Amino acid sequence: MTENDYLLAWGLYALAALGCLAVGFRLTRWMWRWLREPLRVVMAVLLLAPTIVDPVKDKFAPAIAIAALDLLFKVGNNELRAAADLAMYGMIAFALYGVFVLLRWPLEKRARARRERADAAAKRDAEEVLAEESIAVDSRDRYRNPPQPPQGGSRSRVEPRL
Repeated sequence: MTENDYLLAWGLYALAALGCLAVGFRLTRWMWRWLREPLRVVMAVLLLAPTIVDPVKDKFAPAIAIAALDLLFKVGNNELRAAADLAMYGMIAFALYGVFVLLRWPLEKRARARRERADAAAKRDAEEVLAEESIAVDSRDRYRNPPQPPQGGSRSRVEPRL
């Protein structure tokens, strides 16, 4: 296998793995976030973790493929190395995910509090506008508020001309 074939095979695998990740993301989008995100991390680790196949030539292959092929066909003794690499990359990925969650948590808490304050202010403003509108409607309602007689001395009635 030449260097170009090796790079071409890795390129095709990377494209296929990204397609599988896209499908996995689509399949898990309906789940709760605390379940969806760790499943996505596991999928990414399983699809993208490499393991060394030939230590002399520095050739790598996907760890999940090497583990599956070695277990199914009993062709080599790399399944333990592949499992160890998967476990190592999994621990690294979950540690990074934990740091991401710890950084995101206070930001979301602040955003939620800001959103609740904005909703409360909008509700209060809407109530004020509604109260002002009801007062304005009541002041224009001629059946509820009949016209008051003039406060002057003569109480004569003025009729319109026809």
